[in-house]
Amino acid sequence: METNQINNNITPPTPVEAPQKPAVQEEKQNPTSGPITAVPWENDSKFKGKQEEIGALVQMAAFQTVLHDPLPGEEQNVHLAARILAGTVLQPGQVFSQNQSIGPYSQARGFQKGPMYLGSQLTTTIGGGVCKMASTLYNVAILCNLPIIERHAHGMPVPYVPYGQDATVSYGDKDFQFKNNLPYPILIWAQGVDSTLYVGFYGQNKPPRVEWHHQFLQKQEAQRIYHQNTSLPEGKEKIVAEGMDGAVVRSWVTVTNMDGTSSIRPLSSSSYLPMPYIIEKRNVVSATQ
Repeated sequence: METNQINNNITPPTPVEAPQKPAVQEEKQNPTSGPITAVPWENDSKFKGKQEEIGALVQMAAFQTVLHDPLPGEEQNVHLAARILAGTVLQPGQVFSQNQSIGPYSQARGFQKGPMYLGSQLTTTIGGGVCKMASTLYNVAILCNLPIIERHAHGMPVPYVPYGQDATVSYGDKDFQFKNNLPYPILIWAQGVDSTLYVGFYGQNKPPRVEWHHQFLQKQEAQRIYHQNTSLPEGKEKIVAEGMDGAVVRSWVTVTNMDGTSSIRPLSSSSYLPMPYIIEKRNVVSATQ
């Protein structure tokens, strides 16, 4: 869960460099995941009507998350979660819960099998993929400078948002929650378009400027696991799952107000186990064998 204070009497470990990835992998990570202003529902009559109804005419913040090579069920789950979420209104003082607003993530409600982290393993489950919604909501809530009530990091890092900026959910166990501490309602809108998830918050005023910061306290290199694939040419390798280094990350944001004053807002730390590379290869067979 989020914490609102950092104990300054504790000396943190010596920071280490952020995990580095090969240039090829950096190209594969879509650089467009992040804050945005243009959203696909700008001219949607239902959206505009809801804006007028509650007086939420100002886009406070919006964020897009790009799914990397999503499974069919994963993309379906994200799109369904967005359709359920779109039009949600959070009244002043109200706490938003993803599990209560979108869950349960059951087959009866249209959710399909998708990827899910189970500790240090990647598996599939009904509703797998809705963590992309939790991570996107987390980033929008932070950009709006709203209090985070509950947030859990994944067991391993994820490729679609930076280390420390993800959130995971599990119905009945882990939730993502934030509070509307503003004196007016917040309208939440969301939409999935192909492999991109868009989420925006709307209210009456622009929030202060919020800038993320991350300090890597530990790093653990990702293991490489090899499997034999006799269909490959001899001596060739094929990466079937991109690995990511494990890390312990301390996160905070700088909040800058309209008058130029600023403050530091500490956020919870995140601990990730390394995600191993899965590599297929065909060994070279010598002529004497």
